[in-house]
Amino acid sequence: MSISLPTHAANEHLEYDQVIKDIVDYVMNYTITSPIAYVTAQHTLLDALGCGLEALDYPACTKLLGPIVPGTVVPNGARVPGTQFELDPVQAAFNIGTLIRWLDFNDTWLAAEWGHPSDNLGAILAVADWMSRNAIARGEPPLTMWNVLAAMIKAYEIQGCLALENAFNKVGLDHVILVKVASTAVVAQMLGLNREQILSAVSLAWVDGHSLRTYRHAPNTGSRKSWAAGDATSRAVRLALMAQKGEMGYPTVLTARIWGFYDALFKHEPFKFQRPYGHYVMENILFKVSFPAEFHAQTAVEAAMQLHQKLKELGKRVEDISRITIRTHQACIRIIDKQGPLHNPADRDHCIQYMVAIPLLFGRLTAEDYEDTVAADPRIDTLRSKIVCVEDLDFTEDYHDPEKRSIANALTIFFNDGVQFDEVVIEYPIGHRRRRKDGVPALLEKFKTNLARRFSADQQQKILSASLELNDIKNIPVNEYLDLYILNR
Repeated sequence: MSISLPTHAANEHLEYDQVIKDIVDYVMNYTITSPIAYVTAQHTLLDALGCGLEALDYPACTKLLGPIVPGTVVPNGARVPGTQFELDPVQAAFNIGTLIRWLDFNDTWLAAEWGHPSDNLGAILAVADWMSRNAIARGEPPLTMWNVLAAMIKAYEIQGCLALENAFNKVGLDHVILVKVASTAVVAQMLGLNREQILSAVSLAWVDGHSLRTYRHAPNTGSRKSWAAGDATSRAVRLALMAQKGEMGYPTVLTARIWGFYDALFKHEPFKFQRPYGHYVMENILFKVSFPAEFHAQTAVEAAMQLHQKLKELGKRVEDISRITIRTHQACIRIIDKQGPLHNPADRDHCIQYMVAIPLLFGRLTAEDYEDTVAADPRIDTLRSKIVCVEDLDFTEDYHDPEKRSIANALTIFFNDGVQFDEVVIEYPIGHRRRRKDGVPALLEKFKTNLARRFSADQQQKILSASLELNDIKNIPVNEYLDLYILNR
């Protein structure tokens, strides 16, 4: 078979693909004025840092942290919250991004593609801190946390808008590709690169090697899914720094015939867009408030907690259950409907049957419940085998509706004696924008709980005093704020 290759004159000047230009123009020129976006960014910042502090309790995570070469000293390096590490910005981004993502407890965006926009915070915090400490060393003003919040809003928007209509999962690519692209764009702007350099940086992100989703799915589900975002966000910093030094870009990386992204990796389809870049994603972000569970299962876990209480009140035993039906949406079935053996925590926290069985049995779902010691209880697998998922087309439609973006699940329990409980339906998890009134106070309590895991009462109070009000945190130099999170004991 012969292939007809495109030809170009050697000196032909290529315009950058419009998708790349739109991203660059947005990060360079768009002014964020939405108070809701900034307040939500403040909450996402605190939640992400808290998730990272909890992850420090897990040796499987902490073994990956620190400098690549032990003993490396980086003058004016970036700090890693909850540790004493002072690292170069690339490795700091990996550390921070890995901590935030490790327990699958940070915020979420659901659309045609799924993802976790706070993954970008690894790059944003690392670069902002590194830049601030070096600016002070030169006698210049540092960046403030307001700069961090603005960068977060833009990174969320780039990742989220690209995800609205474009399913990278359907071609086998992992969603962290969007973390890499978004982080590259905002970090390049933070570094003060000019338009040509930022165009180059973003094109480098698209041309880069991209992660396969195989580590999120059977039979290969594994711990890489917990550090993949850290890897992507650190790669973004590396590419932005290369562009700062004048590394060339690749203008038609998306549209070039045969060798471009669309032809090579996206089944010849161009990206589709639902809306222009603004601040929509941050305002509508989904928080994981109560449960460290893959987000498509959040409402199912909440329903299971209610049913656990009903079992107790009516004197029913889990052992007498004959069947449980989960009426759900298509994305849930595609990602976390899983039967058969579960081999590790990464396998378990992406199995809706496991995430429903635990609260039905124990009235809880914590990060520890995915570990081998809990999973060894034979009642869990027995109950899992009785749980069946069924798609509800209306749930799927509401999931994609931009005015609703529900993540509905409905549970019905059937017993061996013929009795069945009334179905428990929950359309919106507590972390949804429609439930902010209940969700935000619970989110701040989650942050306080995570601070207490790591710091003395005095250090906790200093962090809280600086963090809980937007007017307090926004003007703090980045280096001073991250100094509050250095482990002192």
